[in-house]
Order: sequence, then structure tokens, then C-alpha cells
Amino acid sequence: MDIASRPPGGTLPAVNAPRAPVAGATTAAQRAAAQTFEGQVLGALLQPMFAGLDSKGLFSGGAGEQQWRPMLVQEMGNAVARQGGLGLADAVLREMQRNSR
Repeated sequence: MDIASRPPGGTLPAVNAPRAPVAGATTAAQRAAAQTFEGQVLGALLQPMFAGLDSKGLFSGGAGEQQWRPMLVQEMGNAVARQGGLGLADAVLREMQRNSR
């Protein structure tokens, strides 16, 4: 992907990003998309909590820890969403079903 075709902000699209469900999509697919969305939101909310951690101490992971921390925090958000989350996925699912009628 060349620089001219990158989205604003310089970030590349996620390779395995879920696609938006189409009208008539199954409830299971809609539920999975809503849960994925909640995981992304929770990951974004958790990122600042880990931003101030000192990575220069004796028991720190150094540069490797800094490199992989965003992925770890995102997976924490996904895990919370799989365990029920904040209920955001249920609200998103209801809206998806209401709009697909």
C-alpha cells in the first residue's frame, strides 16, 4: 500500500477486521460483530491505563514490552467483551437488528 492510498492518520487497515454485516445477516454474525466492536471499544478505553507504566525499571520488558503492549491491551479488551463486557454489545446488536428490518 503506497502512502497516497493510506487513510488519514497514517494507520493501515486491520487485516482481519470484521466486515460490516449486511441486511439479512444472521443473528450469530451480528452478535459476533457487536462483540468485536465492544472488544475494540474496551481496548481503546484500557490503553491509557497502561500508557504511564515505567518500562525502564529493573524488571521491565524494555522495547519489546513497549512494542507488544498495545496488542496485549487490545486482547484484554476482547477477553472482557467475551465474558459479557459492559453490555455495549447487546445494545449494538439491538440497533443492528432494528436497522436491518
